[in-house]
Amino acid sequence: MKRHLYWLLLASLLFWQCERIFMEKDPVNDPVTNFDYLWQELDEKYSFFAYKGVDWDATYQLYRPQVSNDMSREELFYLMGDLLNTLEDGHVNLRSEFDVTKYLDYYLTRPRNFNFHLIEKNYLTKDWQGLFPLLINDLGDSIGYISYRSFQSAIADDDLDRALTRFQDMKGLIIDVRDNEGGDPANGFKLIRRLADERRLVYYNSWKSGPGPDDFTTPEPTYLGPAEGDDVVRYQGPVAILTNRFSYSAASWFAVMGKAFPNITVVGDTTGGGAGVPSGSELPNGFWVNYSSSICTLPNGFIFEDGLPPDVQVDRDPLEEANGIDSIIERAIEVLTQ
Repeated sequence: MKRHLYWLLLASLLFWQCERIFMEKDPVNDPVTNFDYLWQELDEKYSFFAYKGVDWDATYQLYRPQVSNDMSREELFYLMGDLLNTLEDGHVNLRSEFDVTKYLDYYLTRPRNFNFHLIEKNYLTKDWQGLFPLLINDLGDSIGYISYRSFQSAIADDDLDRALTRFQDMKGLIIDVRDNEGGDPANGFKLIRRLADERRLVYYNSWKSGPGPDDFTTPEPTYLGPAEGDDVVRYQGPVAILTNRFSYSAASWFAVMGKAFPNITVVGDTTGGGAGVPSGSELPNGFWVNYSSSICTLPNGFIFEDGLPPDVQVDRDPLEEANGIDSIIERAIEVLTQ
């Protein structure tokens, strides 16, 4: 009996010691540890501190005193979100099992310049065609119209052939990416290549390559040329890309690529920007952070992180809208028919 009691006490002691060691070496739910991890992750890998003029050390001094180990998981999450929003970057966000924080002021502070109900009612008439994710129609005056609402959705090659075959003999083509928040840039590449006249330099991209503020790769050029293949349908006439502040990320890159080709004109408002390729990592407590990890520029060196200005600036006219007219579409038609 005594021997049994001895072994029971010894096992309990060993279990207590192992539990204490485990707890000391695994502080993954410690708010201070996770806050410092988040700050350090962006300090080493975020790409736009210099461009935005952000003093990240000073930001740490402002937010770190607000962190304590007795705060709840939710309190820590939203404080971290406030920290990240100081970067004013739509590619920077924090995700958890209960919410996502995201910076939205890049478009909330500007006119939307888009009313899809008006377009459905007055521009997508009885002859409109749905080739997911594209909506297409003839606008009169021999002008074609394509609405592409999200680069999250890929275009099938056959559907793109059908769309461009329909517009092959028209004087001009409008591609509307207003309210397109982005997605996969490859979808924009595919569409631009159907409009390209020849191989051209479209942008440069530099990647954050180390922990230092100036650690970037040498700018890498990206070229795009016409889609290859004898059976591929292309459109070589004048094109207008319509943009607004909600044309973000891949949609903004699409407009950037369009500016490289002489037959393409960007019409509307400045895009939302998003000139860094998003990357991400997991915090010790399971939160997931996304951040910009590169800097993309036009061939002339212009950084479009805060938006790409259009070639032709147009704002929606409330009086015209009341009469069923989209001012940006109408101005694009004028540009294409001049």
